[in-house]
Amino acid sequence: MTYTDMQNKKIHQGRNIKRFREMLGIKQEALAFELGDDWNQKKVSLLEQKETVESDILVQVAQILKVPAEAIENFDEEQAVNIISNTFTSNDTSTLNAINVQPTFNPLDKMVELYERMLVQQKEMIEKLERLIEKK
Repeated sequence: MTYTDMQNKKIHQGRNIKRFREMLGIKQEALAFELGDDWNQKKVSLLEQKETVESDILVQVAQILKVPAEAIENFDEEQAVNIISNTFTSNDTSTLNAINVQPTFNPLDKMVELYERMLVQQKEMIEKLERLIEKK
């Protein structure tokens, strides 16, 4: 697949919503609750099957998941894998030597930061569900 083919490939936004939701450990029911009264698990499931999602819903979901809307609109796993494999599996090791990345941050700190954010989100979701249960 050429770079032009990858550019012309349609991004499946619904699948990206599912991918980010699952990475964050958020259930469809919890996302439906956050989206409002007219949403339920089945409607979220149908949303995740749509290739293109309405921009207002996409923005709302992105805010709930705390990810940029552009990430949902543009993330293409196949393209990311192709770029990585083409960069790092070539027999020309000069590519690897030329990259020589020196991060200005500790990757482990970033993982801990992400994990802590996920815990906060999970706690918030539990609190919201508890309030919902109390109302009933």
